[in-house]
Amino acid sequence: MIRAGIKGTGLYIPPFVVTNEDLSKMVDTSDEWITSRTGIKERRILIEGDASDMGTEAALNVLRNSNVKAEEIDMIIVSTLTPDMFTPSCACIVQKNIGAVNASAFDINAACSGFLYALNIAESFIKSKKAKNILIVAVEVLSKIVNWEDRNTCVLFGDGAGAVMVSEESNKGIMSIYTKSYGDKGDSLTCKALGLNNPFVRHKQENIKSFVSMDGKEVFRFATSAMVEAIEKVVQDAELNISDISKVIPHQANYRIIEYASKKLGLDMDKFYINLYKYGNTSCASIPIALHEAVSEGAIKEGDNVVLVGFGGGLTCGATIIRW
Repeated sequence: MIRAGIKGTGLYIPPFVVTNEDLSKMVDTSDEWITSRTGIKERRILIEGDASDMGTEAALNVLRNSNVKAEEIDMIIVSTLTPDMFTPSCACIVQKNIGAVNASAFDINAACSGFLYALNIAESFIKSKKAKNILIVAVEVLSKIVNWEDRNTCVLFGDGAGAVMVSEESNKGIMSIYTKSYGDKGDSLTCKALGLNNPFVRHKQENIKSFVSMDGKEVFRFATSAMVEAIEKVVQDAELNISDISKVIPHQANYRIIEYASKKLGLDMDKFYINLYKYGNTSCASIPIALHEAVSEGAIKEGDNVVLVGFGGGLTCGATIIRW
């Protein structure tokens, strides 16, 4: 059976650290308030460069770890909601930077679930034999769309990039994958587009600030239920049991959400890989960043059944189970 497997992982984390103490000097908050509600202690912020710069570094990291040459890449998918520009796509800029001359390249946006949506696309191309090596880069510069005067959102987010190489496997790889969207709930997590710049529009034009806006309680309710349902779905589709899961790499949004899923599923918290305390919520980049660190630390071993699960704006969710 042809499966799509992850041949290599990589990441790029900006060096500039912003701690909870730093934020307490900017808005009415404290380390205790942030940590007790989210589990986050610090986050990384990109000071110089843009999404494509971080994405390029993560991609180069993957090339080294997967032993795939840039010219052997058939496709590049970049998941981001904070690209450098509308066009060219972030994926095309990464393609140029790494010299992947034979690849097609495009961006997708499914917010924090974007990496799983990209993985779903990649699996389809691999299984249909339309591609052999697909580079997925998930990258966010959330610091440029965060309102640093809003203590309810500015404490949550950070910048970073994670990437994987998806290639054909036989006895391992993706066993099942699932994505779903809930557009009727989209208003609970938004970021406005640019203001109008059209001389033919007669109504008053407003300069819309592109800041993240979130109904925290609604997103929390959605995340806890969606995360559990998505994991149960992929485990069932793979004809496995919850007890067969070796490790869960969840979207790193909130410790309480992960803790809730652990209890609801009957999975020990030791099976969940968590690094949100040092990076915060990096949106779609959080899962591949955590995956790379888990692999590098030996937390994931050959033969493990690894679940990746995410949720985010849209609203969207997704999960996959991979035989490592």
